[in-house]
Amino acid sequence: MKKEKRALVISGGGSKGAFAGGIAKFLIEDKQYNYDIILGTSTGSLMVIHLALEKIKELHKLYTTIKQRSIFSNNPFKIRKIHGIEVIGIRHLNTMWNFINKRKTFGESKNLRKFIKKNISKTDFEKIKKSDKEVIVTVSNLTTNQIEYKSINDCSYEDYCDWIWASCNYVPFMSLLKKNNYEYADGGFGCLVPIAEAIDKGATEVDVIILETETEHVNRLPSLNPFSLLSTVMEFMLDQVESQNVAIGKLKAKQNNVQLNLYYTPTILTTNSLIFNKKKMAQWWQMGYEYAKEKDNIKAK
Repeated sequence: MKKEKRALVISGGGSKGAFAGGIAKFLIEDKQYNYDIILGTSTGSLMVIHLALEKIKELHKLYTTIKQRSIFSNNPFKIRKIHGIEVIGIRHLNTMWNFINKRKTFGESKNLRKFIKKNISKTDFEKIKKSDKEVIVTVSNLTTNQIEYKSINDCSYEDYCDWIWASCNYVPFMSLLKKNNYEYADGGFGCLVPIAEAIDKGATEVDVIILETETEHVNRLPSLNPFSLLSTVMEFMLDQVESQNVAIGKLKAKQNNVQLNLYYTPTILTTNSLIFNKKKMAQWWQMGYEYAKEKDNIKAK
């Protein structure tokens, strides 16, 4: 008889990861689910270590104190409001500096690498490695044109910090990781919602947090500059990747008799997940918790 395994999958979504944190808090603390497998892509990869150790308070602090400066060592964006909506503009001097220095991206996210190491200790890393949990992050290998899943069981501490960083690096706005002669970037470019991988790892029930609404119902503002146009194009492509990932995951779950529990955002949280607003993220965390609680109450009736 197949051993039952419960998995938690967290999609990419930048600052919207705070909403995922609220849902995870409900599932782990209120429902007391014990996860055998935890998979994260992009912002989800930042969460997997804390969730595996059930360090919810520490994760809440992380997602309510992070800011642009925590991520960018060279920030290519300037943020301004148009008709009450935050819109990305270009910091021309910053991007020019990268071009002069022959960098491959518009901005640099070396501060995020430091932030990861500061908030994920080697002690925590070793503790998970000694447990029976499998903790996985998704990265895109741009050199081989493949998605790779990096398990904590196969990595050193420094390597795993690199893989988390790579999974979060939304190129060409953030840094490109060059490792082992390969170039790596955001896992969301190929697999935003790694449901299928959770099932391949033996999960019999999967809780999936998808940081998008279930149906698309937003018209984006007209592009004002090359950055906002590029951002819009990439968001469009990621939406298609997400839809495909979920469709494949649902099919594989049906074929393998796996229970899927999907948690979408009930409303559009932001049209630009690269904007990290501490106040809003604190609100999204609470919204995620209340949403999961309400969903569970409806299910119980």
